[in-house]
Amino acid sequence: MTGSATRVLYLARHAEAAPDGAGLTDAGRRQAVLLGRRLRETPLTAIHHGPLPRAEETADLVGEQLGALPQYRSEAAGDYIPDTPAHEELPPTVAEPWTEFLNRITVEERETGSALAASAVEMFTGPVPGDEPRHELVVTHTFLIGWLVRAAMDAPKWRWMGMNHANAGLTVIRYAPDRPATVLLFNDTGHLPAGIRWTGLPPELRV
Repeated sequence: MTGSATRVLYLARHAEAAPDGAGLTDAGRRQAVLLGRRLRETPLTAIHHGPLPRAEETADLVGEQLGALPQYRSEAAGDYIPDTPAHEELPPTVAEPWTEFLNRITVEERETGSALAASAVEMFTGPVPGDEPRHELVVTHTFLIGWLVRAAMDAPKWRWMGMNHANAGLTVIRYAPDRPATVLLFNDTGHLPAGIRWTGLPPELRV
């Protein structure tokens, strides 16, 4: 296979999850269906999703709207801490609460998260071999979306923190040969009606 072609990566946070984590709420299922309809005109070649039920059910419902697409379960698309910044790396206004949150993460979780984040970058980003553009959807969680957007923007590693994402929101990153990555969309929820648009975001970020 020769050449190098553009990858367009579509990132979606899972739809609204049930309190017990076993799957989606009624609103979440509606969000997932609407996300699938939003993507109908997109030339997707595959759907990847994390291993947790909320991500898998979202991917299944999206896939039902798109026809026969291959679907892959990936640990790299899971819910984990991609990087653990030191206190001094963080902005002073948020250093204390963010450090308190990070201190609850075990050494094992940090090491696993770092390895999975590296795998996600290798699997899902950058141009692709061949001559045909590739369009892929990854149904994942807000931390990984923040990590990949941060990487695309060449921002500091800590910047994945505080980059919130709504349930079933859509982010799109374009990786073209010989060009920097381009974030085309971030947390776009235009496919969702107002009543179910802001789930998953802190109250102060809802408009």
